[in-house]
Amino acid sequence: MALPQGFLDELRDRVSVSSMVGRRHALIRKGREFVSLCPFHSDSKPSLNIVDDKGFYHCFACGAHGDVIKFVMETEGLGFMEAIEQLAGVAGLEVPKETPEERQRAERTRSLQEVVDLACRWYERQLRTSIGDAGLRYLRERGLSEETIARFRLGWAPEDRKALQRAMKAEGVEVDILVEAGLVKRYDDGETGDYMRGRVLFPITDRRGKVIAFGGRVLGDGQPKYLNSPDTPLFHKGRVLYGLAQAREAAHKSGTLVVTEGYMDVIALAQVGIPSVAPLGTALTEDQIAELWKVVPEPVVCFDGDTAGQRAATRACDRALPMLTPGHSLRFIVLPEGEDPDSLTRRDGPSGFRRLLDAAEPMVDRLWTAEATSGPVDTPERRADFWRRVRERIRVIADRTVQQSYSDEIETRIEAMRPSRQNRSDGRGSAGRGTFKGGKWTPPPVEPPGSRASRARVDTALGQRQQQIILATVIHHPGLLDELGETLAHLELGDQFLDKLRREILEITEADPDLDAAGLTDHLKALGYSDTVNGLLGADSLSHAAFARPSATHSEARAGLIELVARVGRGRLERQLAEARRIAEESMTEADMDRMMGLRKALQQITVGASLEDAE
Repeated sequence: MALPQGFLDELRDRVSVSSMVGRRHALIRKGREFVSLCPFHSDSKPSLNIVDDKGFYHCFACGAHGDVIKFVMETEGLGFMEAIEQLAGVAGLEVPKETPEERQRAERTRSLQEVVDLACRWYERQLRTSIGDAGLRYLRERGLSEETIARFRLGWAPEDRKALQRAMKAEGVEVDILVEAGLVKRYDDGETGDYMRGRVLFPITDRRGKVIAFGGRVLGDGQPKYLNSPDTPLFHKGRVLYGLAQAREAAHKSGTLVVTEGYMDVIALAQVGIPSVAPLGTALTEDQIAELWKVVPEPVVCFDGDTAGQRAATRACDRALPMLTPGHSLRFIVLPEGEDPDSLTRRDGPSGFRRLLDAAEPMVDRLWTAEATSGPVDTPERRADFWRRVRERIRVIADRTVQQSYSDEIETRIEAMRPSRQNRSDGRGSAGRGTFKGGKWTPPPVEPPGSRASRARVDTALGQRQQQIILATVIHHPGLLDELGETLAHLELGDQFLDKLRREILEITEADPDLDAAGLTDHLKALGYSDTVNGLLGADSLSHAAFARPSATHSEARAGLIELVARVGRGRLERQLAEARRIAEESMTEADMDRMMGLRKALQQITVGASLEDAE
């Protein structure tokens, strides 16, 4: 809904940027401004400037910039309206409603939510009574700590079919409200019964943490084993992810979010520090995928290793394909048969599960393997049918740039399955083009540094690949930052996650300028970037640029990086410098002048460096 500009202006006037930053970090006053540690990167010295007079914050280390609304959205992983509601609460303002009907609906929703939360508190208390002994014993036997039980507000629904109704009646809640909230079921004969009975209860919340429904697990042989609340005005099963409220902030910071099948998987992973969620059923819906992408660009789907779990993973792939956009996808973990995330973490601990995360396969691999293993490809006709199917699959991708990228990848793999003319005459394999065997794709071998093929790959590398090569070169040759650090500090990458990694590299090397490639790699992996770093430094990435490899000399790496950064970033830096110059001339503040000078130096580094390379 569109909000009146006057309301947004009043909200910004009432809630200063410094008041919200100050809730997270100490503020240091500098004249009329404040400085603070920046929450958007690993900040060791205050680099976030807060200018309340003008209503914005800006970090001169990582480039984070925005107003108070954006600050709340990005630090807490909230949507726009969620941030508005939170700030309105701080400001003592009521968020405008478009119509009386909408206002009435919002009040009804709030009333229902209060009733559901009241029921949740009652269920929590039952778990701690003699009636709930079996439920509490089950949770403890599954390895859950008291802190985890409390954090997820786990409870117990007694067997008595009227127990909740009696408790709510004592609180003045009528049975009709309980029916509407999905807490009580009304039968055809008009009789009513508690919806959840004899079950361990897992409260289901919206993304802000408000309880809107319940999932219940029966103990023993009762059926169904798991039961969710019915759809209500508060709760629509296909739009909600279990555990999102608890996982959102940690996932937003780490860039990692695991999608599992069940409540216990989510809780077990959360207990060992791995943020995760679960759909309320076996298949991810389009709404849930969109919700995941609001938190991280590449959530990891980790369903059980049995046939049903893998079918659900394939359906998730099918549903995500049409929705793919640059930088947003899914990755997949195939668990061993009979294992689930809960059993793995209990047996191997968090390190064992993180090894699986590091090896998660990209979506293109999932798609390719699913088609390749659906039938034999041992004759020309069968291979042609496989190629037709896999080409048809990617035509559903709506974003044209992503579809073209997939098409390029698929055609490369198909070409690897074809014997070349020379191969047909001398029997050699398809060297340089990758291999296909048993439904699996193996990338081509790395070309020798400086070869014609290697140089050609650099010339054709575009978009995200160029960003990956820049970071791979810096990781393998951190000494280049002595000369090009200013440029890299201002060169914001288009891929959000890669740009976050760029900032981490700059922070680490600033703290320890003598760090070598192995030390930098270890630091990044310790911060949770193992999967990304392994991908950046893998043969597939480095085959596009010889200068990015560890075997390249310092001068080769320098020349290649300067050429690539100049080609990718010069225009962007020039535009940034022009805008910074305009702002500095208007404001004449020291901060804006420093930014302008920094951008000028960054542009000079790649301009002079490229000129020297041309002269040589």
